[in-house]
Amino acid sequence: MEMKKRVLLELRNRKPKDVAELVVDNCRSSDGEVEGLTEEYSGLEILSMVNVGLSSLSRLPPLPKLSKLEVSDNVISGGLDSLPEKCPNLTYLNLSGNKIKELSSIKTLQSLKHLKSLDLYSCEVSSLQDYRPSVFQLLPQISYLDGYDQQDNELPDSDNDDDDEDEEDDVAGPHGDDGGDDDEDDDESSEGEEGEVGLSYLMKEGIQDEEDDGDYVEEEEEEEEEEDGDAEAAEAQGEKRKREADDDGDDDDDE
Repeated sequence: MEMKKRVLLELRNRKPKDVAELVVDNCRSSDGEVEGLTEEYSGLEILSMVNVGLSSLSRLPPLPKLSKLEVSDNVISGGLDSLPEKCPNLTYLNLSGNKIKELSSIKTLQSLKHLKSLDLYSCEVSSLQDYRPSVFQLLPQISYLDGYDQQDNELPDSDNDDDDEDEEDDVAGPHGDDGGDDDEDDDESSEGEEGEVGLSYLMKEGIQDEEDDGDYVEEEEEEEEEEDGDAEAAEAQGEKRKREADDDGDDDDDE
């Protein structure tokens, strides 16, 4: 996509003056110059034009509020003279992966009084002898070169710091609390289930005992009834025999 069309697309129904951050990476400049940007983007603070085929920044419009400029992986070899005038509040400039060969090409950056961080990684100038001390001497206002200060301390990444804080908050915050509650709930649930199971078991045992007792009573009653029946039968049999004996006696008397 052409750079001019990409810039218009990134407006997203906003007015140019209301755009604070503009990213047009990996589009294409037709003539190696900045296209589509005008003075109307007066509120722009962050501009990223990575890998768009830029060979110069001479046609960059005045951007008084711009603090961060990303133009890595282009073919810029010069044309930086206008930056101090057009972007006086620039604090971060990434020129890594360009065609800058000599320290003289970046000497004009001395006028960027607020510049704190400069990236020239993968530029030919970075292979020069005493490259780092020479750049820090040439641009005394910068604190970081290629992400490191003069004592080789890495540039703090505020975005990563924020992410780390968010992750710590997540661990120590709601998720951690929820985990504890879940454990307690599980314990309570287990105890409740065990209690219910135990109660049900006892009730079942009680019912079974009652049923067993009932069966036992019924068996006893049946046995008693059988014994009573046997006794009555025996008594009836004895009376019958007695009557028969009496009848035999009466017959003998009659003879």
